Amino acid sequence: MRMTVDTFRKEIERLITEAKKRGESYIDIKSGEVHRSVGGYPGKNHNMPSCCQAMYSLKKPSDEIIYSPPKGKGATLKIRYYL
Repeated sequence: MRMTVDTFRKEIERLITEAKKRGESYIDIKSGEVHRSVGGYPGKNHNMPSCCQAMYSLKKPSDEIIYSPPKGKGATLKIRYYL
């Protein structure tokens, strides 16, 4: 199954919703972990660029990029989403 930006966006939104329910004030999300939970990573058919695109698309101005790989998209991208 080919992972799309929407596939990753739904998983990120699910993680954010769960953190809100727990009463957290923020959640740090790492692209490699999101892709692993959805499936297909690591593997030759991974779609990490789409995973990172989904993460960036959900980032609000108040959120912060904790770590960005040199090219901006990779398994180590980490964004703090404030809830």
